[in-house]
Amino acid sequence: MKLLLVCSGGMSSAIVVKAIEKEAAKTGQDISVKSVGSGEYTEEVKNGWDLVLVAPQVRHRADFFREAADEHKVPLIIIPPQGYNPMGGAVILAEVKKILG
Repeated sequence: MKLLLVCSGGMSSAIVVKAIEKEAAKTGQDISVKSVGSGEYTEEVKNGWDLVLVAPQVRHRADFFREAADEHKVPLIIIPPQGYNPMGGAVILAEVKKILG
């Protein structure tokens, strides 16, 4: 499963990416996560992602992100604030599971 995480600059999300990968490893899930800044998003979303994750700090741009995701038939979720931290991997993966099963 390939997850694309979009945040403001693409750097603050490194901790969240590691939390998702760590939690996925615990449950034996094969997950690849890449974080990008909002400026890189429209080019990156074209590259065959299974799901777009929107960081809480850029949720005000959700309509913009959703438009590009819809164009490429990629579902999108906004990460709940309680999931956007070093211990939030389980919260995020629960949201992912709701969408992708």
